[in-house]
Amino acid sequence: MGAGTVQSATTKAIHYFRPSCLEHTLELLAQKQLTIVAGATDLYPAKIAHNAWGNWRQQALLDISGLSELQGISDRNSHFRIGALTTWSHIAQAALPAYFTSMQQAAQSIGSLQIQNRGTIGGNICNASPAADGIPALLCLEAQVELSSQSGVRVLRLDEFVLGYRKTVLQEDELVTAIIIPKLAGRALSGFEKLGSRSSLVISIVMVALVLVINKQQQIEDIRLAIGACSEVAQRMSALEALLKGHTCGAELAKLITPGHFSGLTPIDDMRASADYRRHCAEEISRRLLLSLCQQQKCHHA
Repeated sequence: MGAGTVQSATTKAIHYFRPSCLEHTLELLAQKQLTIVAGATDLYPAKIAHNAWGNWRQQALLDISGLSELQGISDRNSHFRIGALTTWSHIAQAALPAYFTSMQQAAQSIGSLQIQNRGTIGGNICNASPAADGIPALLCLEAQVELSSQSGVRVLRLDEFVLGYRKTVLQEDELVTAIIIPKLAGRALSGFEKLGSRSSLVISIVMVALVLVINKQQQIEDIRLAIGACSEVAQRMSALEALLKGHTCGAELAKLITPGHFSGLTPIDDMRASADYRRHCAEEISRRLLLSLCQQQKCHHA
């Protein structure tokens, strides 16, 4: 489809493009400065509250929602490939291994059902909000981001892609085309907990995602713990992971988790919670989630 126009609130015309194939999309990105929209759930808030949402620029819109090749989840032997336009509802309902549970639980916590039906995984990571619900779970899955342009394709780890508060490495001629999730061997479980002031339509106070791989001796073979909404960018708790690795699953693990493991977090004080409260909740939720997954593991093999 060619260029059209849409009217802004100030009646200025904005060019609007809705290409039907990736090749045409990348051509447009190479030629023009464009604001990319997919589910468009953040477009209006960005426009009316640009100071809070990252200084939105009124420029031509590139609607990529018609690119069918960027939709859906596929099994590629060594990894799963999630198209950047895959919606959170699709992710929540997909038949995936147990280590995806954290991401599926995160998908069900995003906004409302209407937002989950429209919002995309690619949009969530490109928005790069500290409270982006999908990012902690993706960090635990050691997700990689595929970026495409006319110059070629590059693949980066998610922690290389998101640089800071609403800041990514994405260049003006690039498009996030997929999220790549390496497969996990062994008996893996995962979970996600989100603390907010109500059950839905809420910006997170704290988020915790956890992936746990247990061996036949009930020892932690691999552990990945990520905290969101407590720093500019969600982060893995690598020191705590190293401490817990090799221990046997059980209630005694709770004693190994201490406030010092969360001292590197940099939460803010705002109307939703104080920094001290966020840090304390990150510790307590991490402890509870770890013990819950250990209990699930024991029940499963009882």
